[in-house]
Amino acid sequence: MSSWTAFRAIVAKDMKTYYLKPPNISWGLIFPFAWMLMFYLRSRTPLDIRELLPGVVAMSILFGTTSMLAVTITFERRSRCFERLLLAPLELSLLMLAKTGGAIVFGMLNAFVPIVVAAFVVDLSGVLWPAVIGSVLLIAATSTFLGLFISVAVHEVFEAQTFSNFFRFPMLFLCGLFIPVTALPVFLRPLSFVLPLTYGVDILKGAINDTGILPLWVSFPVLLLFAAGLFLFSLRNIKRKWVL
Repeated sequence: MSSWTAFRAIVAKDMKTYYLKPPNISWGLIFPFAWMLMFYLRSRTPLDIRELLPGVVAMSILFGTTSMLAVTITFERRSRCFERLLLAPLELSLLMLAKTGGAIVFGMLNAFVPIVVAAFVVDLSGVLWPAVIGSVLLIAATSTFLGLFISVAVHEVFEAQTFSNFFRFPMLFLCGLFIPVTALPVFLRPLSFVLPLTYGVDILKGAINDTGILPLWVSFPVLLLFAAGLFLFSLRNIKRKWVL
């Protein structure tokens, strides 16, 4: 019970201190909307809100979670706040789940804002909502654990932002958001399938527009493996670098 109380306290503190701030919410929403609208305006194709929705949802999660988590943990390490948490009588794995839990919740909240907006504009009947909710959760988890991986690898906040972009921008163009994976050059397609966002976007496309190229029984387990792998690898590095 004391561990659960500590878990909730850490998540609540991070949500209040870092995530639920207007600039952070706008970063996770305005930037994805701007990118997707720019792409469709440049392509000069009729704007289809329902077709646009999977990309906006995925980008809102990706940018909201990786940006905030990588920066907050790096900042807390510099201010030595994180060291005090490491001294707490709490399992390291549970501590890191608490530190990442706020970012996962924040990413999911970001994801459902464009969905709610779209519901007032277009008909969303026929959407497979269990698949959408599951994919939003797993995209938020993998993106958050990617941010954790980045925060372990850097020492300064500006390094965290730079390193985040090293992963995020290639994913935007290789995961099927702007260009379908099947339309990519043959030599780039294998690279697409080693990116976790590819599977999350494919689930969203299949659930919302029935245009996914992979079955759900493939995409969901792969996303789970990515989430578990990133978390365990980051935990190993934390034990090696931060815990003496």
